[in-house]
Amino acid sequence: MIFNNLHASSWETVAEAHEKGFFDFAFITWMAWTWETATFFLFIALCITAMYFWEKKDPGGAPRRGILGLDTTRGDRLFISLLGSSFIHLAWLGLTNIILWIATVISLIYAVIVFRYV
Repeated sequence: MIFNNLHASSWETVAEAHEKGFFDFAFITWMAWTWETATFFLFIALCITAMYFWEKKDPGGAPRRGILGLDTTRGDRLFISLLGSSFIHLAWLGLTNIILWIATVISLIYAVIVFRYV
């Protein structure tokens, strides 16, 4: 399976021919796919899908003015929470050596605050 091994390309293997298989994902082999990165992109896709069905079930595109003084919709708040969560994780990785799950919990709390008050 693609997520069991590290599939990263290098300049030495750019022109190298390889056998095509049924699950050949040659277009994404440039990235180091691990279960963590796959989970991250799956989470983003699930957030967007959930937002789609939430909007279909209860159309609420009317902007809301929050504590920032900006008019934001649900999609705006999702974007702000995802962007802020990425900054929280990058800062956590750069400033501490503690496990990353704590940054994930902080990011979830941040996302709840953004959806509630922004």
